[in-house]
Amino acid sequence: MVSFPMKGANDDMKQQTTHEEQLVFLKKIEGQIRGVQKMIEEKRYCVDIITQIHSIVGALYRVEDEVFKKHIDGCVVNALKGKSESEKQRKIDEIVELIARFRKTG
Repeated sequence: MVSFPMKGANDDMKQQTTHEEQLVFLKKIEGQIRGVQKMIEEKRYCVDIITQIHSIVGALYRVEDEVFKKHIDGCVVNALKGKSESEKQRKIDEIVELIARFRKTG
């Protein structure tokens, strides 16, 4: 994991975690989406299209999982190791809110 401190809009030190390794997977997903577009243009069988869409959704979930894991391992862990109680609480609140949002859309 590559992390470096970054000045935020409010001049608090923020932790920036990179996710560049996910670009490879996102480009593959982009290609899969183009494939589905072509399948639709070619009026391919519905079940084949749905199968490809399901594959894309699964790939997006894997990318989401990796980004979330790095957020926990990097940003959240660093905040919890820090001295700022308010930053610790902000990170905990952020994770709780994120999980609640996942439950609503999942």
